[in-house]
Amino acid sequence: MVLLELTTTSIIIYAVIGVLVGAGIGVLLATTIMRKALTRKSHQLLEEAKEKGEVIKKDKILQAKEKFLQMKSDYEKETNEKKRELQKVETRVQQQQQQVNQRNEELNRKANELNKQQQTLTTQQENLTKRQAELDKIHEEQKKMLESISGLTVSEAKEQLKEAVKDEARAEAMILAKEIVEEAKMSANQDAKKIVLETIQRTASEHAIENTVSVFNIENDEIKGRIIGREGRNIRALESLTGVEIIIDDSPDAILLSGFDPIRREIARLSLQKLVTDGRIHPARIEEVVKKVEKQVEQEIIETGKRTVIDLGIHNLAPELIKMIGRMKYRSSYGQNLLQHSIETAKLCATMAAELGLNTKVAKRAGLLHDIGKVADNEEELPHAILGMKTAEKYKEKAEVCNAIGAHHDEIEMESLIAPIVQVCDAISGARPGARREVVEAYIQRLNKLEKMALSYPGVVKTYAIQAGRELRVIVGADKVSDQEADSIAYDLSRQIQTEMTYPGQIKITVIRETRAVQFAK
Repeated sequence: MVLLELTTTSIIIYAVIGVLVGAGIGVLLATTIMRKALTRKSHQLLEEAKEKGEVIKKDKILQAKEKFLQMKSDYEKETNEKKRELQKVETRVQQQQQQVNQRNEELNRKANELNKQQQTLTTQQENLTKRQAELDKIHEEQKKMLESISGLTVSEAKEQLKEAVKDEARAEAMILAKEIVEEAKMSANQDAKKIVLETIQRTASEHAIENTVSVFNIENDEIKGRIIGREGRNIRALESLTGVEIIIDDSPDAILLSGFDPIRREIARLSLQKLVTDGRIHPARIEEVVKKVEKQVEQEIIETGKRTVIDLGIHNLAPELIKMIGRMKYRSSYGQNLLQHSIETAKLCATMAAELGLNTKVAKRAGLLHDIGKVADNEEELPHAILGMKTAEKYKEKAEVCNAIGAHHDEIEMESLIAPIVQVCDAISGARPGARREVVEAYIQRLNKLEKMALSYPGVVKTYAIQAGRELRVIVGADKVSDQEADSIAYDLSRQIQTEMTYPGQIKITVIRETRAVQFAK
């Protein structure tokens, strides 16, 4: 742009000169001047371009050098790291190689030792073979000498010796067996009585009489009205929540709680105690207190079970069985507290097992659990012994314990010595004076009714109610009743007893049909 302006100005100047001097000379001068100006300007621009190019070149060269130096530095760092890694790998390889060499040396040393031992054993084996051959030769020579002297072969001598030893051993065994049998007959009854008496004497346990009524004592008769509530709403709420009949009569300072379930009666008693102590008695409060007491009694059942097994030294019992043991505290059998009866039976079993040299822990465990079927929640139509056995099997008790539980009333066969011990100790605990009580008149009436009921069947000759009414034996005439009819009598009689009678526990019906042939030698 500057060149253009200069050229135009020059042209104008020289044009003016040309006008003044002359047209031809002015144009020529103007052209010459313009060329020189253009040449100088072009040289100037070239110089400036060269300078700028040199500057750009130097910058690019510097940038390239810096990049090269950076790349060289990165390469050297990477190379150094790889070298260090290679050195580490080489060091590990050298260490492993040293270890391998050491192991090879150790193996070679052991191989050499084994070879030496093998050579020694081979030498000893050869020596033994030679000695055995020599001994066999000597043995054969002695055998031939003995055969020539005795006139018998080796097999004949062996047979004679065996027969002589057999006869002598048989004679001694018969004499010894006869002596043992005679001694056992003389001392068996005496030893058995001694064991039973010592067992009973060494074991003492408290007993309790349970019934179907509990008494709740109160301070005054005003509390009765508060317990009844307006229009009887409080007492109705309490009865519906606990399942216990609350009897409020003219008895001074007492309220009767009636119910067949001791646990329910205990819940009702504790609930009444809390309500009377607190003073707030209304349906909502009653429901709240009963729920709390139910949890409290449930916890007390578990604690009772735990204390029982700890006191008896019984371990690894399933939590469900511990809970069932605690529930025994609120059950009774013939007026005898079931938990106290089970504890007493367990102690008796341990004592008797110790006297007989058996496992006392297993015997004690079986004695404690023998009546567990009485507090089971399912299959109540089964006998309690069978139900208890199934419950014990469910919770992985030992086979000896399960069999003892199921066999203590002869429902199944006894398979170990623990079973008869449990049966005997159960009877001892129940028969102990003061352990169980029953109204005499009701007891006699029940036994008479049992025998008369059995005698009403055709073909029945005699009946006996035994084991405190737990078993009824019916004897039928073999000429009047067949085997199939005997089974029918037992079934019909069991159904009739269940329908018409009330009794504790269970009654075993045994129908006996036998044929006797009697002759007299004169």
